[in-house]
Amino acid sequence: MGALDEGHFNVELENGVNLDCIELGIEEEADSIAIQDAVKVLLQGLGDDINREGLRKTPLRVAKALREGTKGYRQKVKDIVQGALFPEAGLDNGVGLAGGAGGLVIVRDLDLFSYCESCLLPFQVKCHVGYVPSGQRVVGLSKLSRVADVFAKRLQDPQRLANEMCLALHHEIRPAGIAVVLQCSHIHFPEIESVFLDSNHLGWVKVLVSSGSGVFENRNAEAWTDFFSLLKFRGINMDKTNLRGLHNQCWCPSQSSVSAKASSRTEPVNPVMVTAVTSILRSLGEDPLRKELLGTPIRFVKWLMNFQNGEFGMELNGFVCGRKDSVHTTSDVNDEKQICSELNVPFWSQCEHHLLPFHGVVHIGYLGSEGIHPIGKSLLQSIVHFYGFKLQVQERLTRQIAETASSLLGGDVIVVVEANHTCMISRGIEKFGSSTATIAVLGCFSTDSAARATFLQSIPNATT
Repeated sequence: MGALDEGHFNVELENGVNLDCIELGIEEEADSIAIQDAVKVLLQGLGDDINREGLRKTPLRVAKALREGTKGYRQKVKDIVQGALFPEAGLDNGVGLAGGAGGLVIVRDLDLFSYCESCLLPFQVKCHVGYVPSGQRVVGLSKLSRVADVFAKRLQDPQRLANEMCLALHHEIRPAGIAVVLQCSHIHFPEIESVFLDSNHLGWVKVLVSSGSGVFENRNAEAWTDFFSLLKFRGINMDKTNLRGLHNQCWCPSQSSVSAKASSRTEPVNPVMVTAVTSILRSLGEDPLRKELLGTPIRFVKWLMNFQNGEFGMELNGFVCGRKDSVHTTSDVNDEKQICSELNVPFWSQCEHHLLPFHGVVHIGYLGSEGIHPIGKSLLQSIVHFYGFKLQVQERLTRQIAETASSLLGGDVIVVVEANHTCMISRGIEKFGSSTATIAVLGCFSTDSAARATFLQSIPNATT
């Protein structure tokens, strides 16, 4: 190996091996192992068997997902922007709004995700970022997206996320001004006790925040008017939106008054599980003592405990047994049979592979005899929620709902589950807007294609 320029290589090499890389790799491996150990504690706290097939590799998968989802802690904006500023002659100084290199530049509809610092659940972000160039130079447009992603891949709050993006871009690009607008959507999981009381539970909490610097620092500046006008083409009506930011307001459902009230009725939180979550925060590069994170471990554990097996299961089993012989059906399709259905039954669940939420709707079809009153919606909802509030995979969830419904309805059942999976966006795959559909058919629905088609065509579009 030839001589090395010390100005370019500020690391020690031994036998051609980069020692800094080795130390970094060892540190990352130690953090991953610490997260895996903590996940095992959480799974055991749920009363599950960490050695069963579906959970055996869950600690490793969770560690990888969390490390990927928080990689922004290990990235620097300077490294991204450096070398991406290009000279571009334009308007002379003092002429026009740009101050030297053209007009307002906006990149719209950047799909990002982040982890909520209050509860550790992922939330989705639609990001719009713009700047007014100065000094006759522009920045590569992809860098705006990459810088936004650096701060999104950390534990965040929407307003701070917008502020950090704005401040970093202004510092590195040195423009006449930076504007950031974020549309954030936080999944709202219901408490298991309240899910039966509100079948129309709102599944999302949405907020819109903004941050500005330079010519955008004044909320009434003309620069914002131009920015907002262009965003209207993306379905944002700024006239009806409060853009002063969240400030001290809480947007996370885990801190809402309703959630806090429901949580006060639950049993004390397992301190060992809380310590495990604290260990995860530390391994991700965060300070568990930061004031915004002080209650996060407890809130996460309370939410996670929704997915343990409890008395709810025994109550459901008793309910099912009581109704088992109340509906008369046969497996033959004839003139006395009609397809009954219950569509768009909402469910919430937790992926056992990554400990990430997934949610959607369930459609249930079955054959009912003429003159027999269809089975009650509340019972079918009970079945769906019983299997939803567990560590799950969608395929198993679909089958379990079908088998239980079949035991009540005489065997002729078809079940379709449509779901959005957080793991499709929050561990490097980033397939925003994708959904998954699974189907289970029993009895005559497995052999009668016409009956299947009739039910499937009755399912409305865009239900997840």
